[in-house]
Formats: sequence, structure tokens, C-alpha cells
Amino acid sequence: MRHNKKFNHLGRTHSHRQAMLSNMAASLILHKRIFTTVAKAKALRVYVEPIISKSKEDTTHSRRVVFSYLQNKVAVTELFQGVAAKVADRPGGYTRILKTGNRLGDNASMCFIELVDYNENMLKEKAAKKTRTRRSTKKAADVAPEASAPESTESAE
Repeated sequence: MRHNKKFNHLGRTHSHRQAMLSNMAASLILHKRIFTTVAKAKALRVYVEPIISKSKEDTTHSRRVVFSYLQNKVAVTELFQGVAAKVADRPGGYTRILKTGNRLGDNASMCFIELVDYNENMLKEKAAKKTRTRRSTKKAADVAPEASAPESTESAE
């Protein structure tokens, strides 16, 4: 029986899957965004988010633990210097999966997986949003001239 065995094996042996996830995690940290299938992206998210959480504490032990997962010195350095500083105040949810459609050859569902704090387009939209009110335009037009009239008298004094 398969009770509580929800891990996606991705059609690979354990060693092949660990090597693939390690390489994908290093690529994600170095490039901040990678293009892959949805199943691999979901498996990678489970793999890489605890590593990013571990990188918030810059100790020798945490560096060695992260290196045992990534096996890439450049990725570990980038993670502890660049990425950890940006995600220091974030309590989790360091990655985002954006679905892009299906691959032409085998119709596999494809997506981008990216680090949340590195997508400048999403960050700009968040800052540019303004709250709207549902007030009538008539009332706003009537109030605006009255509010501007006292300002002109104060500037004249």
C-alpha cells in the first residue's frame, strides 16, 4: 500500500534524481530563473526552499550543509552573499512557478521557476498599484476647487 507516499520520483532512480535536483537548484541560484517542466519545478521547490532558509544564517555549519546539497562552490557563495541578503526578512515562499503552456514535442506542461525577490517586473507592479475608491466623479470635482481656493490665498499671504 502507498499510504502517505506523495514524493514524485520523476521516473528516475534516487541518485539520478538527487543529482538532477542539485544541478537545477544550483542553476536556479545562479541564474535566478530557469525554464523546466511543472513536475520538475514542483519537486525543485520542495528541494531548494529549505536550502534558502538555511542560507539566512551564515555559519560554517550551514555552509557545509548547503554545499552537501548543491555540490557547487560558486552557487553556495552566490546563495550566501546575494540571495540570503534579499530574502532575509521573508518568512518563506522564496520561489514562484509561472506556467507557460505545453511543449511542442511531447505536450509536457512547461513553466518558469524563479526566485521571488529577483523579478523586477513583478516588484514594480506591486509598488505602482494604487488603491481606488468608489466615489462619484461629481463629488470629487465639486470638492477639488474648494480645496484649491484656500491654498492660493495662503500662498498670496
